[in-house]
Amino acid sequence: MQPPADHYLHSSLREGLLEHLFVGEVMRTLWLRGVRDFEALRPTTDAAGYDVVLAANGIIRHIQLKASGIGARTSQQKINVALSRQPAGCIVWMRFAPETMTLGPFLWFGDHTGGGLPDLGEKIARHTKGNASGEKAYRTSMRVLNKGQFTALAGIEAVVDRLFGTPR
Repeated sequence: MQPPADHYLHSSLREGLLEHLFVGEVMRTLWLRGVRDFEALRPTTDAAGYDVVLAANGIIRHIQLKASGIGARTSQQKINVALSRQPAGCIVWMRFAPETMTLGPFLWFGDHTGGGLPDLGEKIARHTKGNASGEKAYRTSMRVLNKGQFTALAGIEAVVDRLFGTPR
């Protein structure tokens, strides 16, 4: 079993691992559904508000991924407003078991397949660290979404349904 410190000391590595696991699980689900025309793309920068682009069934989704361990007390997420400029942007908040890195359950914020991102609201995020005088400046390009604004999804099958529609 990994020491708990590994999760914050190596958070960038963990984030990359979780992203790969998520993309792999989506691709496996599509494959098992008989879908052979799918793609996964990654941006070279993170300025556009999304972490990965997945395409299948003629639908292109720009996805911002968030992650927190099962049992974590995280109750909100900071969302880049640039995601709302994507025609089918969405947010997938992955919960995972820290001991096994198993994904699920998931939280979803987005519209039906092909729909735009719902309104992110007016709550502007602040920096987590204060400046020299301890003030935490506003991050005008970021909004705060509460956990209650997300829809709970039990497993990857439900996530794929939200992303690309239910199988025929």
